[in-house]
Order: sequence, then structure tokens, then C-alpha cells
Amino acid sequence: MQAKYTNIVIAYWWHYTRIMTDKYRASDPMSELISDDYRMLQVISRFGLAFGFGDASIQTVCRECGVDVPTFLAVVNFIRGGDHVKVSELVEDVDVNALMEYLKRSHSYFVDFRLPAIKRKLLDAIGVSSNQIAVLILKFYDEYAAEMSRHMDYENNHVHPYVEQLLAGRLPDSEHGFHILSHRHQDNHSSIEKSSSELKNILIKYYPAKSNVQLLNEVLMDIYMMEEDMLSHCRLEDQLFAECVHRLEDEVRMRGTQEPEAVPASRVDATDTLSDREKEVIVEVVKGLSNKEIAENMFISVNTVMTHRRNISKKLNIHSPAGLTIYAIVNGLVKLDEIEL
Repeated sequence: MQAKYTNIVIAYWWHYTRIMTDKYRASDPMSELISDDYRMLQVISRFGLAFGFGDASIQTVCRECGVDVPTFLAVVNFIRGGDHVKVSELVEDVDVNALMEYLKRSHSYFVDFRLPAIKRKLLDAIGVSSNQIAVLILKFYDEYAAEMSRHMDYENNHVHPYVEQLLAGRLPDSEHGFHILSHRHQDNHSSIEKSSSELKNILIKYYPAKSNVQLLNEVLMDIYMMEEDMLSHCRLEDQLFAECVHRLEDEVRMRGTQEPEAVPASRVDATDTLSDREKEVIVEVVKGLSNKEIAENMFISVNTVMTHRRNISKKLNIHSPAGLTIYAIVNGLVKLDEIEL
């Protein structure tokens, strides 16, 4: 009996470890993500993807909705991998702008939907009668929600504009470098985590005895789930996003000290015609290749590929693989039967 139990435990551990360490690929069915990990529901939503995708692959669903496939895969593999994930293996092909848009949607979800929804449930659970404890609990919740909102505002108003300047090829004042900004929002993350823990303790230990127990339990469950979601979000910002931005900073600095292989950003104009090299990059992107694969095929560096892609985006005002695919077909760079739709 003991041996049978041990075998079951080993089998479960092996299955769990395999699931958590295996990476999703573009060819995997999108529905498999949700079946394996319910947290992917939020990821799919925050990338603006709708359900009803049947058995379509991740690549097909993302392309149809104009979502950058490598960035989507980097986020789902980062969240699912937990402590097993190696950030350096995920950032190579991430589109920083696409990742930043994902983070902005996450902010909107927390501030505009999740926090108000929990507040409504909390009001139903403990009421706002003459019970002083209930009034204080609601006040503490409002302060907690305000703290989260200030954190999101700081990132939207300071961190993201800094990154947008980097994407435009400009290195902002070093006094406000990303390492300073990131230290501050890491401190904000720690403060939010402490406030969340305190909120749970207050509700568990001091909520009014006459409260609706079932509703209050539901509120607590929502707070626990939001906390898990928020911690995952903070971890993604502190590790995956931060690593992408640090690499982008290094690239901008490098371009400022030496001539790049591609057309410098300062010379790029929307009316310019594409160079032959840029057309080659478009073809490779349309075929679904990663920046690393494109670099290997064209015998150039990954940084040069990224520079070409930024220049292409500025010239064409097209920022998604789906848009480049349409451009490539219309302008005869590729034939319809050469790409996977």
C-alpha cells in the first residue's frame, strides 16, 4: 500500500514538474493553455483575445487578432514557469511595446474592474450601518485600493513614458534612468503586498459578527485571488519587463556610440522607401521566424534585426506581424501559399 502511494506521489510530481517546466510553442492549441492553467484566462483577456477559437493554434489566434506571438508566448511561459523559468531565454524576441500594452491593460483591469467589484461585495457583506468596525474596514479597503491606483498611475505616467522614449531611439536623462524608476515601483510592489496581507488579517480577525459569512468568505477568496494575480503581475514587471527595458537601454546607448548596421533611427522617415535588407526582414517576420532565427538566416546580429524592425514600423506605420503580412502580400514580397494563415 505504501509503495503504491509513493508511486502515485512520484507520478504526480513528475507530471506537475513537466507541465511547469515545458514551454508552450506557437503551434500548440490556444485552448490547451486554459486547460493546463486557469491563470491563462487573464493573460488571454489582457492581450485582447476573444474566446471561441476552437482548436486553433496560438500562432493562428494571435495573428488573426494582431497580437505579437513571441511576446504572448513569453508572458504565458513566464507566468506558468514560476521559479523554474529563465528570463534570459524569454526576452530575446519580446516586442517591448506589445508587452507594455499588456501591462497597461492589466492596470486597467485591477483599477477599473477588480477593485470596485470587491468593494461592492464587501459592502454587501458587512454593510455600512452604525457598526464602527465595519466603517473602519471599508476605510482601510479604500486606502488599499487608492494605494494600488497610485502605483498603477506611477507606472503609466513615469515608467512607460520613459520606455516609449527608448523605443523612439532616445535615451532619457540618466538622472531618471530605468534602474531608479524600477527601484521605486519595486518598493511600491512591496508596500501593496503588505497592505493586502493586512487587509486579509483584519477581515479574518475583526469583521463584524453579524456580517453575511458566505458573502465575506467570497470577498476573502476574491482578495486572495487578486493578490495572487497582482503578485504575478508585479513579478512580470520586476523581471521580464525590466530585463527587456535594460536590454533596450543598452541597445540605445550602443547606437549612440557606434554606427549600426541598419539605417539609424534619426534618418528614418515615413516617406522613405524600404531597403532591400528591410524587405528581407519583413519576409522573414511574415514567415513567423523569431528575431534570433532571422539574425541567423541573414548573418546579422539580433540587435540589427530589432533596429530594422523599428525602422520598418516607422516607415510603414505598421506595428504588428498581421499588418506586415498584409503589406507583404499586397506588395508582392511573398505569395499567399508561402505563409501560414
